[in-house]
Amino acid sequence: MAVRIRLRRMGAKKQAHYRVVVADSRSPRDGRFLDTIGTYNPRVDPADINIDRDKALEWLEKGAEPSDSARSLLSQIGVWQRFKTGEWPVERPRPEPVVAPAPPPEPEPTLEPAPAPEPAPAPEPVVEPATEIADDAEQTTEG
Repeated sequence: MAVRIRLRRMGAKKQAHYRVVVADSRSPRDGRFLDTIGTYNPRVDPADINIDRDKALEWLEKGAEPSDSARSLLSQIGVWQRFKTGEWPVERPRPEPVVAPAPPPEPEPTLEPAPAPEPAPAPEPVVEPATEIADDAEQTTEG
């Protein structure tokens, strides 16, 4: 019986996460399996890889062949190097999630008060020339 370490798809439509399982190579992707050795969630940044190193190494020593994607995950956590060379790789810290810095807040526009309008000049009083009404009035009454 050929045994493979591969990913078993879980989750809803377009929201996949995976279980890393050991299964018979003739079983369907999401079918029967022998052992679950970890999980993989590619939807977070950085991707969440939780694999039991001892179980994975034990299955590799028993002759289990990893799929390409499982081999990549095993390489990222160092199990594949341990299996090939016999030594655990030097632990490197995982990168922190990349968060874009928030843009600085825009300064609020300061409204300058409008200059006060100049007062309109007061109109000059219009003085009409005086007419000689008194002379005319005397003339009309005499007559």
